[in-house]
Amino acid sequence: MISYLKGKIFKKSDKFVVILTGSIGFKVFMSKKALFGLNVGEEIEVFCYLNVKENILDLYGFLNSDELDFFDILESIRGIGPKAALEISSLGPLNKIKERILKNDERLFEGIPGIGKKKAMTIILELTGKIRAFGKQEKDENVGEVESALMSLGYSKAQAKDAIRAVPKEISTDEEKIKYALKFFGK
Repeated sequence: MISYLKGKIFKKSDKFVVILTGSIGFKVFMSKKALFGLNVGEEIEVFCYLNVKENILDLYGFLNSDELDFFDILESIRGIGPKAALEISSLGPLNKIKERILKNDERLFEGIPGIGKKKAMTIILELTGKIRAFGKQEKDENVGEVESALMSLGYSKAQAKDAIRAVPKEISTDEEKIKYALKFFGK
């Protein structure tokens, strides 16, 4: 699975970039917001989501892991595919999108093909709880480091998140959190 790319932008269009890593070019779909500031020849690092279907292998790229996590949340909702999730994620800064969803602002989705008022309200209902849970994880800025370390030891993302949730709040250093999480797995 391709989850991260680093290379030079070889080609840019209004929906994707081709990132040259070594002598291989990867076509990576990105949001309009992310594409706006990119130029051909520029070095880039992207976090990726590989969409594998029967006859499709599409890469979607994000400039940071928070955007990828939000994309995962959007894409997990019934009726939202990766292209719609990418469109939603390009509507503005991540915190503003979350804020509007938490305020039940269905106008947020105006102009996105296939999402009418009824579907917008369904999406908002499903997203509200997921965004609140996502926000709780964001409060601890070191969770990403700990999660990454646990995943590098062979634990899945879900297992790592479960172990991190079990870590008492008084434990503050990443090293102590990892030790506690490993004890959690050993029980």
